[in-house]
Amino acid sequence: MTPKTPMLRRLPLLSLGLLVGAAALSATSARAQDATVAFLMPDQASTRYEQRDFPGFKREMEKLCASCTVVYQNANGDAALQQQQFNSVIAQGATVVVLDPVDSSAAASLVQQAQSQDVKVIAYDRPIPDTPANYYVSFDNKGIGQAIAQSLVEHLKATGVPDGAGVLQINGSPTDAAAGLIRDGIHAALQASPYKTLAEFDTPEWAPPQAQQWASGQITRFGADIKGVVAANDGTGGGAIAAFKAAGVNPVPPVTGNDATIAALQLIIAGDQYNTISKPSEIVAAAAANIAFQMISGQTPKAETTLYNTPSQLFVPKVITKENIKAEIFDKNITPVAEVCTGDYAAACQSMGIQ
Repeated sequence: MTPKTPMLRRLPLLSLGLLVGAAALSATSARAQDATVAFLMPDQASTRYEQRDFPGFKREMEKLCASCTVVYQNANGDAALQQQQFNSVIAQGATVVVLDPVDSSAAASLVQQAQSQDVKVIAYDRPIPDTPANYYVSFDNKGIGQAIAQSLVEHLKATGVPDGAGVLQINGSPTDAAAGLIRDGIHAALQASPYKTLAEFDTPEWAPPQAQQWASGQITRFGADIKGVVAANDGTGGGAIAAFKAAGVNPVPPVTGNDATIAALQLIIAGDQYNTISKPSEIVAAAAANIAFQMISGQTPKAETTLYNTPSQLFVPKVITKENIKAEIFDKNITPVAEVCTGDYAAACQSMGIQ
């Protein structure tokens, strides 16, 4: 009987261990299933947040956690409003906040506030340099700036624009760290090119009317010396194009963009915008949802790289021009043909074999 005693004693301990492990897994699962996750976007100057980012995030969260609560807010370019929204979602019980900050510097205090309450913050699209978030997910913004500028430089060379010719540079919001990264990428490409920057502008809140107003002044100032415009996104690029058209400039010098908005795709098809960046926001939104789900499940998401001392996942985007728009946008079903090839653009689409 004596040899059996240790085994008899082990059995209850083994069973207890299994029960504890099962209880822990059950608690983790319950915590994930009952969680509230917030998705806070910065503005409505770009249509992407309403049309792509939030739908993509919500769709992925529903796949991962059908019973989770997703709270969405848009600050409409107001940092003070975003602070209120941040406070509100934490009061509603959010344990993970996906934050695309209006003001990257001001967002540092939001990260500190959240982490002091054991709430995790995923910096989204725009980094938060001053205080590391728990994770950062975005496209490679510096790479975007360098890519659109280099694409323009190569186009200018190919069309015989002489060395020393001038371009304008239109950056994004001065309070947006992602805009700063895009700006740095543009600088890198232009400084290595044979072309000179005539003037540069930081666009408050990425507002297209501000970009248009500034570009109008530069057209008056530099006139035909402007051989191209490196604009940080489609909104600011569209503002520049509107300024040239209002000034009667025809053809419009090549203008860059970023985001592949419907308006920009139409301008490229019409020949008024030279390039944009295809970065389906749903990709980054889905990645953010997966990271959020890992966090609410008690896991530590793996990082591909580190940016501003923050574990990060950065996606590489694709430059779109008239030459590859059919293959990269329409053949891949990134944007439906029916949404782009409408009205005045239908004939141009047909001539390009898009319809």
